[in-house]
Amino acid sequence: MTDPDDKTSDETSEKPPEPVSRREFVRGVLRYAALGGLVLGSGALLGWPRGRRPDFECLTGAACPTCPSASTCPLGGRVSAQNTVWQIDPDKCIQCGNCATACVLKPSAVKCIHEPTVCGYCQPCFGFFDPQSPDPTVAAEGQLCPTDAIRRRLVTPPYYEYSIIEERCNACGKCVKGCNTHGNGALYLQVRHDRCLNCSECAIARSCPSGAYVRVPANRPYIRRPKSSSSSSSSSSSNQ
Repeated sequence: MTDPDDKTSDETSEKPPEPVSRREFVRGVLRYAALGGLVLGSGALLGWPRGRRPDFECLTGAACPTCPSASTCPLGGRVSAQNTVWQIDPDKCIQCGNCATACVLKPSAVKCIHEPTVCGYCQPCFGFFDPQSPDPTVAAEGQLCPTDAIRRRLVTPPYYEYSIIEERCNACGKCVKGCNTHGNGALYLQVRHDRCLNCSECAIARSCPSGAYVRVPANRPYIRRPKSSSSSSSSSSSNQ
């Protein structure tokens, strides 16, 4: 006689899930799509912090301003390029002064850089002295830098070595303009990445009149000026 409490293995095993109808499947997809749109839309309504919108998934890895898919991109230019950072091209920079005022950081993440391989170690350096001053001296009234961020040291007469105190530099570009106008261009502006937030929509890049702000590989974040052509030509002539 069979015990009524003795259940067979077929009866105790779990029943397979019932198939989902096409209508229920489509309804589920629409439900999740609506939920995703609500999450993204809430960010647009609340407003992301200026210049710091979140990094979305980018499939091209190109900088938004130069991306060939920018006009059709569903992200609308809201994503920073993958593995790239902002930097200033020294050959395009016109020292307009926007780097000092447009950056979201105060003081600016942009600092003046001194390139020793280009510097002429001039005694009357016009990145240091104010060329408009009737009596250029090392006193504050004779210097071009408004924040006293440049130091000079006598190497051997008449050559002087110059250095930048970055904590004092406000990225005004006055010393850079003087050096580029009257010297070898050994002073130039660069974005310092120990400070820069790498904003997707850089405020300085938007206001740069010369297009000097570009995206560069994150593993090569600085654009260094090469050795001066005069020194290269003199060294090549001496070897002949």
